[in-house]
Amino acid sequence: MTTYTNTRAASGLHTGFFSSLVSIVAAWNDARVTRNALSRLSDRELDDIGLCRGDIEDIARR
Repeated sequence: MTTYTNTRAASGLHTGFFSSLVSIVAAWNDARVTRNALSRLSDRELDDIGLCRGDIEDIARR
């Protein structure tokens, strides 16, 4: 019974690690998509939504 409990705990540790890794990759991809979409806008379009080119990186990180 002890072996089963230890194996299960180790499995939970791996699940948490991979879950965190997937979350990090998903957040990075969301920031990349946002950065690319905002970069394609013209200066006029950015001004219409209250942004400038210098704001793009900060917005993508949020």
